[in-house]
Amino acid sequence: MSFLDEIDDEFGRAGLDRAVALGDTGPIVDWLLTTFSFQGISDRVARDYIEKHGTASWSDINASFGKQPSCPKLRSYWHFHRCRYDKTSVTCSEPDHIDACPLPRPHLRNGRLNQTAWSLFLFVRDLTDRDLVGWIDRQLQSARPAPGTTIEAARQEALVGPLRHVYGVSDKILMMTLSTLLIGARNQRTIWFETGKAMIAVDTLVHNFLHRTGILGTCGTPHTYGAACYAPGGCAEIIRTLADRIDVRTLSRAFPQKFPRFVQNALWRFCSGDGLNLCNGNRIDDRQACDISYCYLYQKCSREPLKGLKTTAKSDIYSDN
Repeated sequence: MSFLDEIDDEFGRAGLDRAVALGDTGPIVDWLLTTFSFQGISDRVARDYIEKHGTASWSDINASFGKQPSCPKLRSYWHFHRCRYDKTSVTCSEPDHIDACPLPRPHLRNGRLNQTAWSLFLFVRDLTDRDLVGWIDRQLQSARPAPGTTIEAARQEALVGPLRHVYGVSDKILMMTLSTLLIGARNQRTIWFETGKAMIAVDTLVHNFLHRTGILGTCGTPHTYGAACYAPGGCAEIIRTLADRIDVRTLSRAFPQKFPRFVQNALWRFCSGDGLNLCNGNRIDDRQACDISYCYLYQKCSREPLKGLKTTAKSDIYSDN
C-alpha cells in the first residue's frame, strides 16, 4: 500500500471517515487515545498490552462524570493541572480522593497514560464544547500567518498550540496523529488536507539520520534532538526545504506536488526496523562512522558518528511514524 493507502486504511478501520462527516467526537478521541498509547515503546509491545487490557474511551470517561467524582482536579481542564497519578505507587496529588477516583480504573500501561486520557477528555469537553471536528474547522479557518511565516505553519500552530498543553503529549505525537486525521479527511475537507500534508513529525531516527549523513551540518544548524528540531535551521525546516524540491506526483498521481509529511515518513522508513532498517542505533555503533557499505547512500554519506548526541530510543526504531 502507498502512504495514502495506509492512512486511508487506518482512517476507515477506526471509523474516522464517518466520525468526521457526522461531527462525532467520541470515535476521534478514542482513536487519539489509542494512538497516544504507542508513545515511548515499540508498536508490538503497546499493541499486545492494548489487546489484553484495552484502552480508555470517551464514553467510559464521560460516564464516570455522571457520578460526580469528588476530586477537585476533575472539575475542569484547568483544575486538572498536576494530578500526578502514579500507577505503581497508587498515589496522586489528592490522596484523600483516590479511592473513589475514576481516573485509575482503566488498566493502562502506566499512570501517565491515565492522566493523558482524562486531560484530553477535559480539553475536548471544556475547550471545544464536545465538538472536536467543529473546533478544528474553526481553528484552521481563523488562523493567520505572522510576518515571515506560512499559512500552513499558522494552521498547524492553531491546532498543536492548544493541544500541546494536554498532559503527556509531545509535538512529535501531535504532528503524527493530527496529520493522519487531517490527511484522512481530505475528501471531506480540503483545508484539513492542506494542513496535514505539511505537518512533519521529527523523531530521533530522522534527526540522527540528518546528523549521520552530514545534512544537518551542511544545510541546517547542528543541534541535539528536541525542540531545536522545529526551530529555524532545524530538522523540520530541512525536510520542508527538501520536500519543496521533490515533485512526488512522479511516485503516485494521488499525491500532491509537495508533500512534506510523506518525505519525512520516507526518511523514517529508510531508518526504521520496520522499514529498510539501515540507519539506526541497532545497526550502527553511535561512537563510530557507519560501515554499512551496501547502503544506497554509502558513497555520498558523511557517515558522521553521533558522538555525544543523545542516541536513538529503542521505541523509535520500531514505532510506526
